[in-house]
Formats: sequence, structure tokens, C-alpha cells
Amino acid sequence: MSPVSSSLRAVFMGTPSFAVVSLDALLTAGVRLQAVYTQADKPAGRGRALAPPPVKVRALDVGLHVRQPATLRAPEVLEELKTLMPDVIVVAAYGKLLPQDVLDIPSLGCVNVHASLLPRHRGASPIAHAIWAGDERVGVSLMRMEAGLDTGPVYAARGIPMPGGATTGLLTPVLARLGAGLLLETLEGLEKGTAAPKAQDDSLATLAPRLKADQGKLDFSLAAPQLERQIRAFDPWPGTYFEFHGERIKVLSSAVGSLSPEGSSPGDVMSGPGLTVACGSGTTLILRTLQRAGKRPLPSSEVLRGFKIPAGARL
Repeated sequence: MSPVSSSLRAVFMGTPSFAVVSLDALLTAGVRLQAVYTQADKPAGRGRALAPPPVKVRALDVGLHVRQPATLRAPEVLEELKTLMPDVIVVAAYGKLLPQDVLDIPSLGCVNVHASLLPRHRGASPIAHAIWAGDERVGVSLMRMEAGLDTGPVYAARGIPMPGGATTGLLTPVLARLGAGLLLETLEGLEKGTAAPKAQDDSLATLAPRLKADQGKLDFSLAAPQLERQIRAFDPWPGTYFEFHGERIKVLSSAVGSLSPEGSSPGDVMSGPGLTVACGSGTTLILRTLQRAGKRPLPSSEVLRGFKIPAGARL
């Protein structure tokens, strides 16, 4: 397949490390990047100092013009985008919906690198939701953007089997690389006029809303397989935890155990390897790696030596 033309004028919009991989693919292909749009610097770390998003860091490193508008609807922002005269706007995890006035600017449209096999998992957190839902396959879709949330027709999609034990942190760079390769193929098709997007089947659509910090508390009334997937889906953020005697303890890894004994209730601590907890539907979950506040992660067996959670206790 021939490379993307170096005469292609593009504006890139993205924010996290997932998007950096697509940005690098455009740079390697020689695409004429007119500007990079990303979200505002945000407080991070214990000191809460402002930190630039990964896309900004990468773009400045290679001398690209970076814009961080609070909104794309402002008249001055729209006018500047028009003066850039992009053939295409490439979007990858930007974090903002593009208004119709922006969608209408590039002659070849706006193309989104979305980390799911659309129409499944439309929204801001598709990778986490794919893991949480127990999907057997995961992938990326290249979509022509429209005003709806990830509802546009799909140029191309590529899937892989869900890796065993995948976490969001581990799966994100895998799908980022998959999406970057598919992006270049799609741009080539757009230039040649051979790219033909297909409408999504809305009846098969599911949503993948942005995860929230308060979703991390484990609900042991749910079945153990669902909780085990949640722990992996919420890694690295927002993380999962349980509370015991007023202390919040993070759960970093787990495994589904055997069936719970008759008479046990969800949340009961069982006799077994490490910290074993009865869950819904007669299942048990083995909490393998834990982290107390201000401490380093440890196997649950080591944590329990200094922090007693006896069999029969309730979480």
C-alpha cells in the first residue's frame, strides 16, 4: 500500500497517550500537520501542579503549533480553524464533541480513531467497558464524525481477541498501535476517493460513559467474574477498593475462586488462599494484591499479617 500523500493538510485533535501514537503515525507518514488541538493542562500528582497532556508534550517536542481552546464553538476558534484550511481533521481521544461548524470545515471530513468495534462501546471509556463487559474481541474503528456521540459511519474496523488478564492500562497501547495503522490506511483511501464508510447498526449500540472515581468500591453482591473484570477494567484508574474498619484498601489484582459454601453471604470473608470473599450467585473472589493507604502493593497474604481480617468478617 502506498503511503499517505505528503501534500495532505491535517489538523490533529487528541489528548492522552493513546492519541500520541496516532500523532506519531501522521508525523512518520509526512502529513502536513497545520496545528494540534488538545485539552487544557490539569492539576496532577500530590502537589497538584499543572501538567500538560501527553499530546501537548509530544507536539511541542517536534515543533508543532498547539492550541488548547476551552471550547471549539467560540467564533475566533472557528475562524482560526478555517484559516488553517485542513483537508482532514483527525481526532483521537480528544475529549470534546466537535460542533457541526467544525465538522463542516475540512473537505475530506473529520476522522475519529475510536478504541472499540463500533457500534459497541460508544463513549469516552470504550476499552474499560469492553473489559468490564467480558467482550471476547476488542478493537478499533475509523469513523467519519457527525454530531452524535460516536454515531458516524465507519470506514474500517480491526479487531483482535481479548488478551487474557488484560487491564485497561495494558490494552490501551495495543489498541493505540492498531488504530494508528488503520488511520493511515483510511487516510490513503480518503485521498484516492476509495474510502466508503458504512452506517452503524444503531440497534447493536452500547454506551461506554466516562468512568468516575466513585465507581471503584467493590459490590460483593455481584458475581465474582464481574468483579474480577471490574478490577482489571479500572486499572489504572479509578482503581477498585473495599473498606474495613473505616480504612479503604485498594484491590490491584484478583482471581475467581470456587463456589462459596452453603450459608455464606456476599461480603463474608472465607477461609482460603489470601483474602477470599463470598460474592453473589454463590461465587467467591480471591483478592490477590492489596494496597493500604500510604503503603506499597503487597500480596494479600502479607497484608493480612499486619492487618487482621479474620474469616467470618464482613466486607
